[in-house]
Amino acid sequence: MNTRQWLEQLVAFDTTSRNSNLDLIDSVREGLAAHGVRAEVIASPDGRKANLFATLPATDGRTEGGIVLSGHTDVVPVDGQDWSSDPFRIDERDGKLYARGSADMKGFIATTLALVPEFLAMPRQKPIHLAYSYDEEVGCVGAPVMLAELKQRGLRAEGCVVGEPTGMQVVVAHKGINLYRCRVHGKAAHSSLTPRGCNAIEYAARLICRIRDIADHYRAHGPYDEFFDVPFTTLTTNQIQGGIAVNTIPELCEFQYEFRNLPGMSVDSIHAQVEQYVQDELLPKMQKEYAEAGIDITVGASAPGMETAEQEAIVALARALTTDRETRKVAYGTEGGLFQQAGIPTVICGPGHIENAHKPDEFVALDQLEACEGFLRRLGQSLA
Repeated sequence: MNTRQWLEQLVAFDTTSRNSNLDLIDSVREGLAAHGVRAEVIASPDGRKANLFATLPATDGRTEGGIVLSGHTDVVPVDGQDWSSDPFRIDERDGKLYARGSADMKGFIATTLALVPEFLAMPRQKPIHLAYSYDEEVGCVGAPVMLAELKQRGLRAEGCVVGEPTGMQVVVAHKGINLYRCRVHGKAAHSSLTPRGCNAIEYAARLICRIRDIADHYRAHGPYDEFFDVPFTTLTTNQIQGGIAVNTIPELCEFQYEFRNLPGMSVDSIHAQVEQYVQDELLPKMQKEYAEAGIDITVGASAPGMETAEQEAIVALARALTTDRETRKVAYGTEGGLFQQAGIPTVICGPGHIENAHKPDEFVALDQLEACEGFLRRLGQSLA
């Protein structure tokens, strides 16, 4: 199948992160098997989802070294979005293919699969590895499971290309992402008897304001990296819920916040500022009102930042294949930091544009897929 056909097949699977991706994985596994390629299916702990890893050996059969081509199979929801066409069926308009995941990032996966026959026919001295993960969109959950399995098997690769949508430009760094859930426990009371309660929403609001203060400090004072589109570490509260009635002091308030740190910044030192405020200021005030008041903060998900040095071979290769010499770093997260953490130097480069992802009428342009095909074809040829 060509890239368009593979993309049509992949987007037809509703692999929104809340759903299983097993049907898609089975389809890809069968497609690879038709070319004599054996794929390893690495299941999630609950068995509902899976990663897929396959190696196209070098001409002499070697499987060590080489380049990993990485993509995630899950997509974000379409709930409440106003689409002009069925989001799980390709609709071509004006040289663009509209569908959920077309840019982020089934377009890249489709291109890698379409080129498998060409890769196999090339006289390569090094292997090409295909790595397709689950649950990237909800905190890079699947890739660590796959990387742990590959480490146990002793697989080593020399570089990785994560095909997130970059307009086929080379990205050498991205921020880390860290998601937290906070539960503030107060005491319920009738709102006419305010002193008898402990207002969980009001104390949650104080903590949210403190998180914003920390964010404002980084924005005003850095550290900065001007190559990033947002050149400083950010913190933001994005969801909140609490209370049961307008005349009842709320005993529970829950909210979720995140921070996206520049590579190299200590995640623990950033979050320690939140914890210190809770322990030194907020909890003592709450417990004067209600001795059993409490604040629980748990990590929802996290993925490390990535920064790959210019002298790494994968950066030089990607720049040579794209003729792109500009230094680019992005605020959004990818699985690239996980591959780098596993000792595999990584770049981000894929078809489509991030501004078209996650919203209604997501699309990838046909010329972007053609550019990706050319990039991957030249990558395979470079391994000769």
